[in-house]
Amino acid sequence: MIDMHTHVLYGVDDGPTTIDDTKAMFAQAQQEKITDIISTSHALHPQYDVTATVVTAQVQELQHVAAHYGITLHTGQEIRIQPDIVAQYKAGNLLTLANSRYMLLELPSSNVPQYTKNILYGLLDEGITPIIAHPERNKGIAEKPERLERLIREGAVSQVTAGSLSGHFGKSVQQLALQLVEANLVHTYGSDAHNVGTRPSLFNAGLDYLEKKKHHETIDMLLENNERIIQNQGLIVWEPKEAKQKKWWSVLFK
Repeated sequence: MIDMHTHVLYGVDDGPTTIDDTKAMFAQAQQEKITDIISTSHALHPQYDVTATVVTAQVQELQHVAAHYGITLHTGQEIRIQPDIVAQYKAGNLLTLANSRYMLLELPSSNVPQYTKNILYGLLDEGITPIIAHPERNKGIAEKPERLERLIREGAVSQVTAGSLSGHFGKSVQQLALQLVEANLVHTYGSDAHNVGTRPSLFNAGLDYLEKKKHHETIDMLLENNERIIQNQGLIVWEPKEAKQKKWWSVLFK
């Protein structure tokens, strides 16, 4: 299985501090039967901006370490949305996931910026498909889930976090994540792991929750799409459904 959203590089963002911490994450991933990890350190974030050069150098350093655990390590970034993302990508400053046509794009937790669609169109014009990271943890989408639906219909895809589905971020986020899955607004699956303690992988725990809810075809689709990212192939995208607002969505982040 492939984990397409992780913070495994040490000493660069809010992920592991030391190489030993990174090794512990590799060991945890090995236990979860993960074969490939895409490293997605924060970029253009208000607190962390791990450059493409730093990511590439440390991934090269860690590849033999990851191989010891039976894992192939790939480059990537979790890129906070900014008005100049397209220009920075064209200048070679930003990484896609595993050198594919897919870019992991993070919205601010409080809202969906008005310029998001313009960024989406600009990236699509460059042949890049944005993957919206963990929309279930975005206040603007929680208040109006049609905001995510519109982005999906315009050509973006999204990624749900294992910890959200497993309940690690609370019951309300778990319920919202499931609602987005059931509305066909989620297409890829990642752990967003930062360490083995407070932000562990929970990769299989999230899948177990979907299995409990009888979403077997969704599990197959998510895992298949993760593989397609690595292979730089088109993703499986089901027709979005109307995601009706639940009364508790508007108070998730209060």
